[in-house]
Amino acid sequence: QVQLVESGGGLVQAGGSLKLSCVASGRTFSTSTMAWFRQYAGKERDFVAAISWTTSPDTSYANSVKGRFTISRDSARNTVYLQMNSLKIEDTAVYYCAASRFLPSTRWAQTAEYNRWGQGTQVTVSS
Repeated sequence: QVQLVESGGGLVQAGGSLKLSCVASGRTFSTSTMAWFRQYAGKERDFVAAISWTTSPDTSYANSVKGRFTISRDSARNTVYLQMNSLKIEDTAVYYCAASRFLPSTRWAQTAEYNRWGQGTQVTVSS
């Protein structure tokens, strides 16, 4: 099984930046897609970004974060990152890392497709 541990959340002013990390351990060879989701209080989890675990990775972003967030990975460290720039108050949420076996990109945004989740890390953006 794959275990995921997120870190890097915190409090930042609007316009600032944060970088989230997600370290995968365990049977990481079974992971083909990794993603970030976020959850607002009382709401369902929303897709943020995803990256394929291939030699030439593909990426995908939610429209709300395009141009501001960047997902990347370090295969040697089994780590996925989410660089968040130009943060807005509406980015305040709990951010979760997720992993799955191979998924076609058309299904990357669907929470039900991911079978491994981290514990979440809080990101709070203040005015």
